[in-house]
Amino acid sequence: MNNQDWLSLFTQQVQKTPRLEWIAVIMGVAEVLLAQRNNVLLYPTGIISTIIYIYIMSDAGLYAESGLNVYYLVMSVYGWYHWIKRKNEPPLPVTHNNKKDWSTTIAIVGVGWLITYIILHRFTSSTVPVWDSWVSATAWAGMWLLAKRKIENWLLLNLSNIFAIPLLVYKQLPLTACLTLFLFIVAIFGYFRWKKLYREQQLAS
Repeated sequence: MNNQDWLSLFTQQVQKTPRLEWIAVIMGVAEVLLAQRNNVLLYPTGIISTIIYIYIMSDAGLYAESGLNVYYLVMSVYGWYHWIKRKNEPPLPVTHNNKKDWSTTIAIVGVGWLITYIILHRFTSSTVPVWDSWVSATAWAGMWLLAKRKIENWLLLNLSNIFAIPLLVYKQLPLTACLTLFLFIVAIFGYFRWKKLYREQQLAS
């Protein structure tokens, strides 16, 4: 299939995209833009997007990603509460992974992938258990590192994103694939921004 065929297929998929996915994507983009501005409204927009994606991913047979969105939903509710409760307190400092952090990261990815794959393979009708599990396991690790303010969170999140994009196109979720590409680009800028913050912290200490 040449580039023109791929573009034609993508255009057809976009035209057939249901309204619910449009809403989820718009809310997802709004969440990222609000997060960049450090605006608390990122949480309600994120919650709306996540609730919709729980249904969309399950309906598409991406059960691990549906479960991942349940986790995002819980973390969004917690983050909103935490923001209101501790909005005047300084955030955790940005740091790099140490050996223990890397060991935990690898364990989350490896064990998370294996357990999720077994569940999808044995108990669901998933047609892509290997890739669905991998995308979710790497995202789990990235979210854990993000909570700990580790620079390497961006690397794990983008490892998840780079596999998620073709998987979403394959499952005929083109707008969500575009959103994931957008998140991939944002994560690149996030990585270098956090590295700059880390250097500034080192100079200030």
